Amino acid sequence: MSEYVPFATLLGAMRECRPKVAFIFGSGLGGLDERLRRVCKVMFLEVPGLCGTTVPGHKGCLCLGEWAGVPALVFAGRLHYYEGHPWRRVTQPVQIAHDLGIDTLLVTNAAGGIRDDLVPGTLMALSHHLECTTPDWWQKPMPAPTCYDSSLRMRLQAAARSMHFELAEGAYAQVTGPCYETKAEIRALRQCGADAVGMSTAQEASVAHALGMRCAAVSCITNRAAGLANGAIHHGEVLDVAAKLRDRLAGLLEAFLAT
Repeated sequence: MSEYVPFATLLGAMRECRPKVAFIFGSGLGGLDERLRRVCKVMFLEVPGLCGTTVPGHKGCLCLGEWAGVPALVFAGRLHYYEGHPWRRVTQPVQIAHDLGIDTLLVTNAAGGIRDDLVPGTLMALSHHLECTTPDWWQKPMPAPTCYDSSLRMRLQAAARSMHFELAEGAYAQVTGPCYETKAEIRALRQCGADAVGMSTAQEASVAHALGMRCAAVSCITNRAAGLANGAIHHGEVLDVAAKLRDRLAGLLEAFLAT
């Protein structure tokens, strides 16, 4: 069924469709939930601990179904700290997935490329992250100890090879937003070891790791970071490039699920 249902209905459906993996999809990638079969959809507003999304490109719905034959739970869109939410609400999808017995999480995001080879249209698996969300973040080790499971990353690499493309790897920096970074901030992030930058994922991955979940993440490089290309960065540009990457990312994740 495709209509929205109460959260209790989704919980009931899990008796027959027990998901093994959860996905959180970032800006412009919410359409990936349409790949699921036997879908049961719930608006974030109906899910305890969540609320509606306000950012364009984030549907704000929770979906249960089968993807590539694998039972999966999909958060189509996410909540952000810059929308005024506390971190606990931002990371609540991770807690929900854990409470529902899911032990594997795969997170996607749209990101700006800092490293020279990370041009728009590139997919990058996260090897580490920098959590740049506090005033003293620069005093912490760079990059922080990884939260990303190496065996899941190897599966992503194998999936990319099966599709005949190279999946980049690198360190991702999460900043708070909502403004895009300045040229000076990008220079500082590069010096700290960041390969790409965005406004999500690191907090979610940290919570997943703390809960004992296996986690992997993929960045869709939608633009060059501030000062590395001509012109200003616009959210519309981010959504446009993310939409063009959607099919490749979907193929990668389907191949990942098949391994």
